Amino acid sequence: MTFDYAARRARLAESLPGHGVRALLVTSPVNVRYLTGLASSNAAVLVNADGTARLATDNRYIGAARELDLPVVEAGDVAAALLASGPGDGPGDKVGIEAAAMSVATYLRLGEGLVPLEQAVERLRAVKDEQELDLIRTACAITDQAFADVTPRIVPGMTERELARLLERRMAELGADKPAFDTIVAAGENGAIPHHSPTDRELRAGDLVTMDFGARYHGYHADMTRTVSLGPPAGWQRELYDLVADAQRAGRHALAPGAGAREVDAAARSVVERAGHGEHFRHGLGHGVGLEIHEEPFLGPSRTGKLEDRVPITVEPGVYLPGRGGVRIEDTLVTREGGPELFTKTTKELLVL
Repeated sequence: MTFDYAARRARLAESLPGHGVRALLVTSPVNVRYLTGLASSNAAVLVNADGTARLATDNRYIGAARELDLPVVEAGDVAAALLASGPGDGPGDKVGIEAAAMSVATYLRLGEGLVPLEQAVERLRAVKDEQELDLIRTACAITDQAFADVTPRIVPGMTERELARLLERRMAELGADKPAFDTIVAAGENGAIPHHSPTDRELRAGDLVTMDFGARYHGYHADMTRTVSLGPPAGWQRELYDLVADAQRAGRHALAPGAGAREVDAAARSVVERAGHGEHFRHGLGHGVGLEIHEEPFLGPSRTGKLEDRVPITVEPGVYLPGRGGVRIEDTLVTREGGPELFTKTTKELLVL
């Protein structure tokens, strides 16, 4: 799929005077891809406030780079090569750099006149166009289908690691580039660890099993978590599941353009706190998804800012009881003026396998 990369760079160029720079040296691989279409491990793009731009990469990617719609410099030290080529016309002589992407060693080596900036490109990436949303929607559809296809195969005796591999294999068969991230499968007491890495622990009758996984499709990510019961759930397991489902519903309903990141988090967190489990919900409510699995914006008690229209974001409350287990339910949605659009369609009713 082809995007209007020139329009993306123009939006960035318009923002640069507000940062007090006449150009931005973009070195984050994800941001370079977003602005140019080049996916590589060694590339940079210099975007000038006057709207012009230059790309630099090494000989491994130069062929692909020369097919793009902007001038290209071939170099191993891409940042130095672009700075040596000059920042373009415009007032002032300051060049911005991406503070989160550039090492201190590189910053010191490149010399004076560089201004560290925070999230200049990431803020633009947060709001997606309809082409991007179509790709995320497809990634989520692959994720949903993989869950539907694998769930009937979950039986006692299967290990967490085996289940994770089944999900990843099925997503690949359905057209995923690769998993969006390392798949989480947490059974029984391991469900109390939010980011548990799958082990050879076998699934047993009576376990709650949490699966957090997603497909990547044409570079764009999906993220979904479902918790199922292997056999009839105990009373405490059903109560815990219903609590998290209520919190997740409250968080979804709070999503809207103009809603505060802290307020959306509070809508779900307050449900958990009223039930006496506030200390057992130990992470933020959600995060943006796109070219990265975790990107702006983030929902949490200390987060600031307001959501905009067309922002894909997760809602994923969880309650984790040490030594016993846990429940997390997560969807990927996108903010819309008329209410959030749900991308992950798998039922949120407790599945008893």
